Amino acid sequence: MTSNVNRRAFLGSTAAAAATTLTTARAAGANDKVVVGVMGLSRGRSLSVSFSKRPNVEVKYVCDVDSNRAAACAKLVAGTGAKAPTPIGDFRKILDDKSVDALVIAAPNHWHAPATIMAVNAGKHAYCEKPCSHNPQEGEWMVEAAHKHKRAVQVGTQRRSGPQTIEAMQKLHEGAIGRVYLVRAYYNSARGSLGRGKPAAVPGHLNYDLWQGPAPRTPYLDNRVHYNWHWFWHWGNGELGNNGVHTLDLCRWGLGVDFPIRVTSSGGRYHWNDDQQTPDTHQVSFEFPGNRAITWQGLSCNRHRSGFITFYGDKGSMELDSNGGHTIFDGSNDRVVEKVDGKSRGDIEHIDNFTAAIRNDTPLKLNCEVAEGHKSTLLCHLGNIAQRTGQAIHCRPKDGHIVGNAQAAKLWGREYQKGWEPIV
Repeated sequence: MTSNVNRRAFLGSTAAAAATTLTTARAAGANDKVVVGVMGLSRGRSLSVSFSKRPNVEVKYVCDVDSNRAAACAKLVAGTGAKAPTPIGDFRKILDDKSVDALVIAAPNHWHAPATIMAVNAGKHAYCEKPCSHNPQEGEWMVEAAHKHKRAVQVGTQRRSGPQTIEAMQKLHEGAIGRVYLVRAYYNSARGSLGRGKPAAVPGHLNYDLWQGPAPRTPYLDNRVHYNWHWFWHWGNGELGNNGVHTLDLCRWGLGVDFPIRVTSSGGRYHWNDDQQTPDTHQVSFEFPGNRAITWQGLSCNRHRSGFITFYGDKGSMELDSNGGHTIFDGSNDRVVEKVDGKSRGDIEHIDNFTAAIRNDTPLKLNCEVAEGHKSTLLCHLGNIAQRTGQAIHCRPKDGHIVGNAQAAKLWGREYQKGWEPIV
């Protein structure tokens, strides 16, 4: 399939195949091989290797719009002793292949939801990296599509599968620190300046048109691809969506909440004077029913550590570290009551949970099924909307929809390049 095939034409050409796949999808036995294709080979390089090392899992394709990256990743996977995958430039070839069970999506954020929806429409399961969507509307579409087609869609917040993290959450829910009412989360890094982008010729090894995919077309500039797209609203979600989603997912899980009722944000571009649009200094507060709250603080340009996640209850507190360990403190004198070292962040366990759901035909038995992943990703979107509008955001507690603010509500979705609109 050529890379410039219009999405609607693609859907038409594969409709029959998708219907066949959906009606004859196997209820795989415990020993059946799971075949996957991996899309997006930055984070996808690591995922390709991890999937290829799991028992009875084959990475059949590695896909990137940069042909250099695709070839290098295929060589990397083959070097582990696994069967060499085929390097390709257009992920739609993966969806055309009836032998493939799942698409692993690690492309830029603006691709996460459209590719997931296309995958489940074609009868595939999907492992979608965080954040699961570029905007709130896409998250709702993903949930609808996955459940409509009864496909397993796992969101890549892998700490949901970390054994010590699961243990910590169980303790919180059993009352180890009493009634939990506040969670503080942090993320610090030391990113450099983007400078000012200049028009440039698209490199010969890059299919920039397919890289943009569902996003409306913009000219190629020399400081966007491959990573700096994170810091532009057109494709990315800033540090809050890039790394904040990991901690916010754990915050929401431990606090036992779904959708916020009020979101406020402060911060901005405080460090560098460059092209970046998203904040490098950002503080967000999420309020929930029952007098509970989450705060998140992100610093993109100062690596001084100030923590990871701390839960506060009326009988004590609990700190989580980034590797899954946790420490419980007494509420009166801050004495350490219990300390558990982290042994696994959960990456491999998350993959195994996903492949088990495929083999056992249990698409909802996932540690971060897309309905849960959407709730956590939505916090990132609402925090960014509050930041972009400079206003407090009020939300419906049943689904997180914005109420009483037409300006903010306009950011619930986005415009798409003609012919690439997601279709559930």
